[in-house]
Amino acid sequence: MASSALKASSSLCVRPSLSQPKISGLRSVSLPIVYPSLTSRCVLQICCAAKPETVDKVCKIVKKQLALPDDSSLTGESKFSALGADSLDTVEIVMGLEEEFGISVEEESAQAITTVQEAADMIEKLMEKKGA
Repeated sequence: MASSALKASSSLCVRPSLSQPKISGLRSVSLPIVYPSLTSRCVLQICCAAKPETVDKVCKIVKKQLALPDDSSLTGESKFSALGADSLDTVEIVMGLEEEFGISVEEESAQAITTVQEAADMIEKLMEKKGA
């Protein structure tokens, strides 16, 4: 057997739906899983997605900033680039989110946002920090 253990990481994201109960206050949990017969260690990470209300607000702001028709179908998985947003549009979206939610987004975080869901998750994380 090798003296150093191999490390593996897998992620499982659990998103609340209408049929699943919500777990309030839970954001992210990492659980180490050790298999005695193996020399590897796995980490299971469970993360909860933003509230549907937050995702809806983000969708409305994105539609407004990109001048999309009201009947446009946006979901959490909608990518800004697929909606025709360039880097300036993304900056304007982030500014609209900051104004709507009363938050301040760091430049590095803003550049990492590519989907509506990522924006909503980041907003809730920032609002949670702000309230603490």
